[in-house]
Amino acid sequence: MNLSEIRDPGFLKDMSVEEMEKLAFDIRKFLIGHISKTGGHLASNLGVVELTIALHYVFNTPEDKVFFDVGHQCYTHKILTGRADRFDTLRQYKGLSGFQKRQESEHDVWEAGHSSTSLSAALGMAVARDLNHEHYHVVPVIGDGALVSGMALEALNQIGSEKRPLIIVFNDNNMSISRNVGALSHGFSRLRSSKTYNGIKQSMKRALVRSDVGTAVYSGLKIMKDSIKEAMISGGIFEEFNLDYIGPVDGHDIGELIETLEACKERDHPIVVHVITKKGRGYAPCENDKDGKWHGVGPFNISTGKMLNDTPEGYSSWSGIMSDNVLALAEGNENIVAVTPAMIYGSSLQKFFARYPERSFDCGIAEEHAATFCAGLAISGKRPYLEIYSSFMQRAYDQINHDIARMDLPVVIGIDHAGLVGEDGDTHHGVFDIGLLTALPNMIVAQPVDAQEARNLLFTAFRQKHPFAIRFPKGMASVREIRGPQEVAVGSWQMLNDAPENQAVILTYGPTVISVLEKLQANNLPVTVVNCRFFKPVDTEMIRELAARGLPMYVYETDLGIHGLSEMILSYANAENLQISLRTFALPDEYIHQGSNRQLRKEYGIDLNTVMDTVLSGIGRKD
Repeated sequence: MNLSEIRDPGFLKDMSVEEMEKLAFDIRKFLIGHISKTGGHLASNLGVVELTIALHYVFNTPEDKVFFDVGHQCYTHKILTGRADRFDTLRQYKGLSGFQKRQESEHDVWEAGHSSTSLSAALGMAVARDLNHEHYHVVPVIGDGALVSGMALEALNQIGSEKRPLIIVFNDNNMSISRNVGALSHGFSRLRSSKTYNGIKQSMKRALVRSDVGTAVYSGLKIMKDSIKEAMISGGIFEEFNLDYIGPVDGHDIGELIETLEACKERDHPIVVHVITKKGRGYAPCENDKDGKWHGVGPFNISTGKMLNDTPEGYSSWSGIMSDNVLALAEGNENIVAVTPAMIYGSSLQKFFARYPERSFDCGIAEEHAATFCAGLAISGKRPYLEIYSSFMQRAYDQINHDIARMDLPVVIGIDHAGLVGEDGDTHHGVFDIGLLTALPNMIVAQPVDAQEARNLLFTAFRQKHPFAIRFPKGMASVREIRGPQEVAVGSWQMLNDAPENQAVILTYGPTVISVLEKLQANNLPVTVVNCRFFKPVDTEMIRELAARGLPMYVYETDLGIHGLSEMILSYANAENLQISLRTFALPDEYIHQGSNRQLRKEYGIDLNTVMDTVLSGIGRKD
């Protein structure tokens, strides 16, 4: 089937199960082919192909509200709703989003790049539907990893109380990004492997299909089969929330999925449909992945499964640099422990977990819990290292504020994927953490310029007794010629290439410092660069020195300008009545769409060439 000719999912209504199975094969081939070129979330989407087909066969979107938690599972949904012809733009600049996007299609009724929001949203939709005296189905599809989040459990609690008609599809693949952890995950495993029901089902089938009459009888027992299923399998945690439960259902059997979902449409109260899927189904490297390597991928070779953008010799990912240094420090300090909210592989902590399993803790998709768990560790004498993506850190903000910063506890927070992250777009850009964290008393916030400074800042962080956040970007850095760690004076900046004849000052941070310095030195330009490695506290002595020089100052930020570095500088200058000339280059106060970092910096006027041209124009040069 030519998937690019699909305009809406209505065509499914005229297809047989066999034809839909062929369609599922075509979609998998299509997904593997396109994602191998654009990158994207592969394994999770390969796992929900049949489920998505069955959902669109049974329900009528956009009238019925079908949406996915987390939104990265929506690629088959995009194909069935008429977007296959744009898949070569997936996650590209001004192309298709890697998540559901309301502006893309009327079939996208909810947007989410973070997990566990679907059930709260679904209940809101159901309540609004009933208040408006409307009649449509609300069908959130939530993965097992997302279901263990506190927010999802809070929503289940109210859903069970409200008793509004809702069909919750519990997509159980025993994985979130990497393998699931925790008591709830073990509980789901017991539901999944119920021998009582599965044994009865298989025994009945074997007994009846030995003759034509028996086969007819077996085919006519669908209602009885569902009754036995519901009677023999306890709904476990779902029943504790006062929710009906049906399952487990084979998530790759389109016929069984359709029958089950059709039956659920008749319910006048909430029900959970437990669907068993295989993450990565149809592509062996994905199916065999136990660590989450194939959750989100860049371009790859389909035949070999080899990624096309391997790390060059002498370089390491920033997360690898940070985790390797924490591991090295942990060898000499038995109180150091590592904590992650379901991101062992994404945060490169697998070496630490393998070396010190008793000092390693995966909290699951529960950032709030992870933060307060670290506070409990720290208040009891341990030195936790919590590595968490910037865009996920936002979800733990209250706990970082109330439980870590307020009690001034020495938790070291590694803020991964800080700054622009490219193709994942507005839900994942890590551009808010500076403003959020610098507002908190007792909090130290820093960013290294390179791998050596990362080592130095981590060494410093574990030698003091305050909350210390170290942010670092997605991407790689050189690890050649790394020396032993040295302690850094908290709040100190570093003035580079300074000379009496210099006519301007650029203040920036992170790897951008290197880019600016190399540009200036290559062109012999009279501009001083300041490595503003601490956002809080700022280097007040250096600000006073720069103000006394009277040179024009340019703050080059690669994050939001609001509540960023320039505002910290201006706040101090204003409080001290310092006269400074300062211009800021930073992202505007808006959500930033997807695209490569190079494209986005150019669009928003924070690319290196724009900054340098402005600085040189200000000092009368146009080199």
